[in-house]
Amino acid sequence: MNTTTGTTGPATALGPQLRRRKSINSMVREAESNAGRGTLRRSFGVFQLTMISVGATLGTGILVILGETVPVAGPAIWISFVIAGITALLSAVSYAEMAGMVPVSGSSYSYSYATMGEGIAWVCGWCLVLEYAVSVAAVAVGAGEYVNETLRVFGMGLPDALAGGPSEGGVVNLPALIVVVLATLLLARGARESAIANTIIVAIKTGILIFFSIVAFTAFDAGHFEPLLPMGAAGVTAAASSVFFSYIGFDAASTAGEEAKNPKRDLPRAILLSMLIVTSAYVLVAVSAIGAREWNWFDGTEAALVQILAELTGQKWVVLLFAASAVLAIGSVVLTVLYGQTRILLTMSRDGLVPPVFAKVSPRTGTPLAGTFITGGLIAITAAFIPLGALADATSIGTLFAFGLVGVSVIYLRRKQPLAERTFKVPFYPVTPILGVAACAFLMSQLSWHTWTVFGLWMLVGAAIYLGYGRRRSRLGQLSKQEYIDSHLGEK
Repeated sequence: MNTTTGTTGPATALGPQLRRRKSINSMVREAESNAGRGTLRRSFGVFQLTMISVGATLGTGILVILGETVPVAGPAIWISFVIAGITALLSAVSYAEMAGMVPVSGSSYSYSYATMGEGIAWVCGWCLVLEYAVSVAAVAVGAGEYVNETLRVFGMGLPDALAGGPSEGGVVNLPALIVVVLATLLLARGARESAIANTIIVAIKTGILIFFSIVAFTAFDAGHFEPLLPMGAAGVTAAASSVFFSYIGFDAASTAGEEAKNPKRDLPRAILLSMLIVTSAYVLVAVSAIGAREWNWFDGTEAALVQILAELTGQKWVVLLFAASAVLAIGSVVLTVLYGQTRILLTMSRDGLVPPVFAKVSPRTGTPLAGTFITGGLIAITAAFIPLGALADATSIGTLFAFGLVGVSVIYLRRKQPLAERTFKVPFYPVTPILGVAACAFLMSQLSWHTWTVFGLWMLVGAAIYLGYGRRRSRLGQLSKQEYIDSHLGEK
């Protein structure tokens, strides 16, 4: 006998429940009226969505992990950014098609739920939790390097105890902690206010990256690119796997489906436009940086761009301006990616897979206030105590897995719902989504066994949470067979 209530037990056996899909129509209806749980405010146009995507992406790989990846790839680090960018672009066009079809919060989690069922959706959502939360922490850790560079202009510096976590010889990474806390407080004020602040910061960090490139090209030496592949092709692909986390930002726009004024039209445009801006900027800065300094100079270097500017200009005010602007730039990444994290958890909470506190929207701010503070608090603690390298690779593997699932979702819906409305279509179908999935799988294979071990443990924890909590409280799992069939009526 099936039950239709939510907490006494699953209405279906585990296997069938894992395969149950949410209909796109029901997702759209829920976005408009969330059973009294509160709705998000639609205030974003294509410009704001593009800025969210650029804000969550631009600057991360260049400002934070350049010193760690150049020694791996050598002068060919710019090729690593191109490889990672092409992989992200192949996924981005799939995201654009899915965002136009499923204009709700939840990103690839929602897309997977509509195509491959609750089991894969949970895996994808759990990967997104890893992707967003760890990337916020990783970027915040990098902020500490630039805070120190700013202080050095005045002959000061953070005590070792406050400049890094225990594994780095310190006690706590205080700048990382502060950056996440400030971003959390700003995000709690409201999405519109956060978007305005992000747009201003995006303009600032675009300006400082262009400024750096101009200065670096004044000392450009083509000889720094010889040999191009000192670590071989394997070094280039390994670095590409690590810097891939620099591209996670474009899917932050897809988490804003319920806050976009015209999501079906504007989300695909914002995703593709942001990818073009970010990839161009990354390659430009990488080439100019290598042109200014030999590749082995970067080994062990923190805040590499600031040090290059200091050596080339000899002006303290230049270093101060760039380092302070870089902290703001990193702050905008933290802000926008944290925004995406809270919206993923909000959507999963509405589906009953995580506690309802994450779905409570404040009528005053129009944001998931409690979920924002809980998420921000946990990420702040992570950023304060975990080193950058481990965080960056863990982010990459979760991101690649989720991106690959979006390509599979496109293929599934093209086959199962060929007549459904699509405001954007992936070009060269099915080659493009297949290449996207293959590229994600290849870059995942280049990550270290340590990263795979962390990923495996993360998945085991996720499976335990789903079986112990999500399965029994899943709203879709509690539908009777007839109710489930009725929810899919009208699919084309």
